[in-house]
Amino acid sequence: MKDLIAMGWREWMQLPELGIRQVKAKVDSGARSSSLHAEQIELFDARGQRGVRFVVLPLQRSRLRPVVCQALLHDERYVKSSNGSRELRPVIRTAVSWGGQSWEIDITLTSRDLMGFRMLLGREAIRRRYLVDTGRSYLGVRPHRGRGRGI
Repeated sequence: MKDLIAMGWREWMQLPELGIRQVKAKVDSGARSSSLHAEQIELFDARGQRGVRFVVLPLQRSRLRPVVCQALLHDERYVKSSNGSRELRPVIRTAVSWGGQSWEIDITLTSRDLMGFRMLLGREAIRRRYLVDTGRSYLGVRPHRGRGRGI
């Protein structure tokens, strides 16, 4: 097995295809899938393909700087939430960037308003790529806060 780089239990991630320059994510090896806080989720058909429109609020505990996103619908899956309930969620496949690396992951869209983080990075997104150092945070460089989309 190759030497894996460590990431902390929370990290600043980028979702460049969605126009999100930074979102604080909880890295959770106990969660199988990744999820992103999304509001106003709307499925649509266009030219024979299913898509999904949604609004992301990348800042924790803030309604400032919403990002309107659109992506192809990759799948719909039942996910068991932390409170034990099952929910059918839309799934998108998009690039995530961290530590100078970029790779494709599946992300479920759901309301994470009651959660501490707008994004959860699950074990499927990091397997064979990174180790999680549960005693450290923000081992990657925080993306630059610029103007425009995202934050």
